[in-house]
Amino acid sequence: MRIWILGFALALIAGQAWAEVTVTFYAHPGARVRGGYLLFPHAYVHATGTVDATGETVDWSAGFTAQSPGPQLLFARGGGVVTAPDARYVDEGRPFLSLAVDDATWHALKARAEWWNSPEGSVYDLRRRNCITFIADLARVAGLRTAPEPSMKPGTFLEATAALNPEAAWRGAPPAPAVPAPPPVVALAPAREPVR
Repeated sequence: MRIWILGFALALIAGQAWAEVTVTFYAHPGARVRGGYLLFPHAYVHATGTVDATGETVDWSAGFTAQSPGPQLLFARGGGVVTAPDARYVDEGRPFLSLAVDDATWHALKARAEWWNSPEGSVYDLRRRNCITFIADLARVAGLRTAPEPSMKPGTFLEATAALNPEAAWRGAPPAPAVPAPPPVVALAPAREPVR
């Protein structure tokens, strides 16, 4: 019984020592229509893992977007909001950077993302204060160097940022591209001979 208790205690201690949150920065290529909506290129962050101090499980995604998307954003600023992209959107994205962060950095990232929802932080400008600006801000909180901004090309921005941070550049296999549904098969009935 003592050996079992000792083993269990060691497993708990070792498990907590391995706890960490991994933060991954993604870009979605956009340029497709889904459910009647045109998807634009987008940058977002996804964090997974376990907070060391509390054991809290983390599965959090966030991106910054316009509250009211539309052509008016080509000419004027609008309200912005931090939202979680749906799981399918995250699955279609391409990771560019990934790093493990300590508890203090994780909490600082969450607090900074919440600031972007505040009256001061929630200003959206398509050309100067967009999803890329949000991701760049969070990347700096995580200790990464960032490429010049503003930008309107999330993939290009994250690729340049990854080049500045080779230790955090994504090294995994690229995600499998979304498989389009096969085209419908139309079977033609064989031709009948004319009735005489």
